[in-house]
Amino acid sequence: MVAYEVGKQGLETCKKLFEKVFERVQLPFPNNKIQIFSDGNDDYTSTIPDYYAETCVDYGQLIKIKEGGKIVDKIKIIVYGNPCYSEIETTDIENMNSIFRERLGRLVRKTKCYSKKKPRLVDAVELYQFYWNFMDKLTKSETPAMIEGLEHHQWSWEEFFNCKLSILN
Repeated sequence: MVAYEVGKQGLETCKKLFEKVFERVQLPFPNNKIQIFSDGNDDYTSTIPDYYAETCVDYGQLIKIKEGGKIVDKIKIIVYGNPCYSEIETTDIENMNSIFRERLGRLVRKTKCYSKKKPRLVDAVELYQFYWNFMDKLTKSETPAMIEGLEHHQWSWEEFFNCKLSILN
């Protein structure tokens, strides 16, 4: 996961998210575009052009039609650029969100550990992000940070607690 923002779904949260994405992702060019796929939230449609030229972005939306709480149809829309229609999916981020809710009780509403204060929630998410990227092996032998070339070994909790960290968020 390149970036995340904790907050209510809206334009302000979307802008904060794309500020982080812009800082962390190599600047795209028309011959090397960035691909972005989202749900039908139009905040992305108005925010992405503030950070990237439309000629450098392939952006598509996947809108889910629900009836009685069940998905009955999916509509794929190419917003701008030329993304491959079959690749317009949100399953990767939905899977990550599901893993977060499964492993961080603070993200599950109506539980005793649901965060009532945003700073505590942000700290919990940052800690879990570090664990996920640097401590938890995604494959049999490598963490996500190792796969991306950011680290050469798997971190331990001892290393974590004895190291001064600079958190990107």
